[in-house]
Amino acid sequence: MLPVARAAQSLLARGIQHTAVRHAHRKHEPTFHDKYGAMVLLGGAAMFTAVWGYVFTTVKIEWGFSPVGRITPSEWRE
Repeated sequence: MLPVARAAQSLLARGIQHTAVRHAHRKHEPTFHDKYGAMVLLGGAAMFTAVWGYVFTTVKIEWGFSPVGRITPSEWRE
């Protein structure tokens, strides 16, 4: 390996090691998602359920639009 490449690799490895040590000693501060993630998810699920529950109970939706049994065919004319 060339001396320049070896020095660059050593420098890169040393930088990664320093970064890892620095992150290991730092206190973990909770982010927004750590603090409120579950509540936001549950709130969204409750809102979704409430809105669709309202839609399904108040809007007169007719299920099954099939015309079978409602329409009788007319006689064929030649």
